[in-house]
Amino acid sequence: MTAVHTIAHLLNAEWYYNSRLGEYDDLSTALSSLDDLGNTTFLNPIRSTTTTPTLLVFTSVAGITGVIITLSLILMITSSMEVIRRSYFEVFWFTHHLFIVFFAGLVIHGAGRIVRRQTTTDPPHNTTFCKDRIDDWGKIQECPVPQFAGGFPQTWMWVIGPMVLYVCERLLRFIRSMQTVKYRKIVIRPSKVLELQLVKNGFKMGVGQYVFLNCPAISQLEWHPFTMTSAPEEDFFSVHIRSVGDWTQKLISIELGLAGQIFLPSLPVCHCLTFDLSLRMGVDGPFGTASEDVFDYEVAMLVGAGIGVTPFASILKSIWYKFKDSNPKLRTRKIYFYWLCRETHAFEWFADLLQLLEREMEERGMGNFLTYKLYLTGWDQSHANHVMVHADADTDVVTGLKQKTNYGRPNWDKEFEQVRKENPTSVVGTFLCGPAVLGTVLSKKCVKYTDVDPRKTKFYFNKENF
Repeated sequence: MTAVHTIAHLLNAEWYYNSRLGEYDDLSTALSSLDDLGNTTFLNPIRSTTTTPTLLVFTSVAGITGVIITLSLILMITSSMEVIRRSYFEVFWFTHHLFIVFFAGLVIHGAGRIVRRQTTTDPPHNTTFCKDRIDDWGKIQECPVPQFAGGFPQTWMWVIGPMVLYVCERLLRFIRSMQTVKYRKIVIRPSKVLELQLVKNGFKMGVGQYVFLNCPAISQLEWHPFTMTSAPEEDFFSVHIRSVGDWTQKLISIELGLAGQIFLPSLPVCHCLTFDLSLRMGVDGPFGTASEDVFDYEVAMLVGAGIGVTPFASILKSIWYKFKDSNPKLRTRKIYFYWLCRETHAFEWFADLLQLLEREMEERGMGNFLTYKLYLTGWDQSHANHVMVHADADTDVVTGLKQKTNYGRPNWDKEFEQVRKENPTSVVGTFLCGPAVLGTVLSKKCVKYTDVDPRKTKFYFNKENF
């Protein structure tokens, strides 16, 4: 629509210019010649034959602001493409702030009043009678000289409300982000997954929610969203950060550098590095997601892909605390958890939590409450051979869990059929944190396996993209 709008104005500018030169009919020539002495009742914005369409575009208020807002829009759209957003987040982040220029230009765009309409004269100009009597304009009562005026700019009326709300929201977030954040613990896993455990006064979270983090040592302006992996019942909140971009790589490098400088010489070989630092961190949030609704269902299917498992870490921890405290408000009676990963090292940081849950559920005689299946989708022949050698081991060779790791991708038809069979009268909430392609598959399966009988199993799909 921006292209249509721009092309239409460029064609109009060409037609205005040709009308000024008298290349069309007598009526258009006469209308273009009205009030050449500077009166504001003109119709044709090209006031002389020396003003070209190009000059009009790059010297008028409408033309200059039009070029600016069009370029801003093009830059924002192109930098928002997934390939750029994921590989060059800084380019996307800073370019997207051109929206300020865009809206400012949009408000000013109509101030030149280049689009004009005929106004009512006294006596009124009879257009039907006078269009063929150009020489009589201003000489007879029926044909006074036609008058024209530009419309009053109205864009500001449409954007002022949203802009005020936006500014208020930004001020609130700025004040909130300036509140003191303390480190409780920092853990760096061998697979370059950084765990930050933070404490902030008055901070209240729900399961599966996320926060924005800012590290001034890297950038004063960049804020990145991360799903919290802690439970609301804990006295801190935590995030797990994987090295997948410039900002995360710099953050982990800083932490590794400080850890190596202070701790590494005296550390024995261990599963992870744990230490306390005073690197300043800004936190804004928390913000809600679809995962918050997981406890509204009596049966839940949780599907995480890669680092997309983070919201489910929060959910599983919270369930563990609810069982530990015998929370009577817990409606959920069955959870199916699926985790899809390409590489084995991705299991490291999450395996401890699953081992704890596995042990706790068995001790309480509730081993059937949590059914979890782990899928290693990026395996090769060496992995397969290793698994075959250790096939009789009591615990899985990859995770150390009793539940063996599956190789390949899940058969979703089989999984949904099993869930429906085991829960014939339940409402099942299916939650995904992962790629959009997997979301499309699961959404279709939810529709396929939802029974038309309202008394039988129904699946409801919820997703968030990482």
